[in-house]
Amino acid sequence: MPGVRKEYLRTPSVVTPQVENFIRMCLETDKEEGLRKQSHTAKRIYDRLVSEMGFTGSYSIVRRVVHEMRAQYVPAQADMPLEYDPGDAIQIDWGEATIYLRGERKTIQIFCGRLCCSCDIFVMACLNQNAESFLEAQQRMFDHFGGVPRRLIFDNGKVGVKEGFGLHAVAQDYYRMFAAHYVFATDFCNVASGNEKGLVENLVGYARNNFLVPVPRVDSMEALNEQLLESCLQYRNAHKVQGRSQTVKEMYRAEQTCLHPVAPYRYETARITTSTVGDYSTIRFDRNEYSVPVRFLRKAVTVKGYANKVEIICDRDTVVTYERISGQGKTAYKLEHYIGLLERKPRSVFQSKPVRQTVKKELLDLGKHLPGGNKDMVRLLRLCVDYGEDRVIFAKNRIPGSITPTVDLIRSYLEEPEKNTVIRFQNDIYINQTNLAYYDEKCGVAAR
Repeated sequence: MPGVRKEYLRTPSVVTPQVENFIRMCLETDKEEGLRKQSHTAKRIYDRLVSEMGFTGSYSIVRRVVHEMRAQYVPAQADMPLEYDPGDAIQIDWGEATIYLRGERKTIQIFCGRLCCSCDIFVMACLNQNAESFLEAQQRMFDHFGGVPRRLIFDNGKVGVKEGFGLHAVAQDYYRMFAAHYVFATDFCNVASGNEKGLVENLVGYARNNFLVPVPRVDSMEALNEQLLESCLQYRNAHKVQGRSQTVKEMYRAEQTCLHPVAPYRYETARITTSTVGDYSTIRFDRNEYSVPVRFLRKAVTVKGYANKVEIICDRDTVVTYERISGQGKTAYKLEHYIGLLERKPRSVFQSKPVRQTVKKELLDLGKHLPGGNKDMVRLLRLCVDYGEDRVIFAKNRIPGSITPTVDLIRSYLEEPEKNTVIRFQNDIYINQTNLAYYDEKCGVAAR
């Protein structure tokens, strides 16, 4: 008939019985080994055919034959539709995303949690997938949901599982203590069974594509988490899951009443260590260095490492708080920790790491042209510590171009008096009238 073509059924001549047997042998070997992530791909089978059997056909032919044969070894499986009681479980998982942190392109970890009944969500960004991030993210998740479920469903990641998998998994000791504090059971999935926590698996992709596109440009991880929390609240208030009659907000309100109250005493999720301040007035934590004031030299301090920040404590007082460094072999300095030392040793100012790594190039260039040399540069840095770097730069830019800037001139602009020092009050000031007769009566004084 015109316009009708016969179905193409010709078998390629290059796919001989020997070739088919070789492909079948590769697939059977994969089945015996049982290594899902270390098995033959169609490209690997094609390369072996070429090198071991002198195969002359194309890669596309091999790929089609492998696809047809693989269906015989991995038959299609149906998924069981699930339904959860309110307050029964939360599914949690990790995912990766890319952001720009202070202009630097960085790969971060996103922790995702989802109530199984109402499908309400929680997303938090962390620098690393470690124990303190794992616990802190769950703690914040409980605060966000306003309660704790009866169990948490997670895969077999080492951050939560010490050994075994599925029903035979043994939780990490710190995770068992955390679960005991907040009174929930841990339920681990079987190996390579993402369908057992399909709700949160979908959430990882949804959050990455909807909350992190376009790629966020933030100055801190805390700012990013504020954005993510706002997106989660918008999802709760506006989203409706397909196939359900109620909105996420309506179902969440009903499920929240079935959650256990969050324990009033906060569990300490930080990784706590003790460190001694070194000769450069720094302490070491997680393969990175953090500076502390010089007065703590050679003293023992307590270091608390949270998901995205580090606190340094001495004698029960917080000395300094840093945003946690990702990677290793890096050092975070604060100029105010070394300003006193620089005032005693001004000759080192232009070679000082705390200066070179924290002070803007504009001020470093200005310091090299100050008439007082190194001492004037230290005085300029003292102004940065006292008034802030941005205010110093603003004051310097106010100086006319025809005048050579000096430290005293910059200080005069910083200490410029307010133009209007008058404090205005309301015209009518109400004054309470006191009845002194009450005091006379109490003290036994006769009224005049």
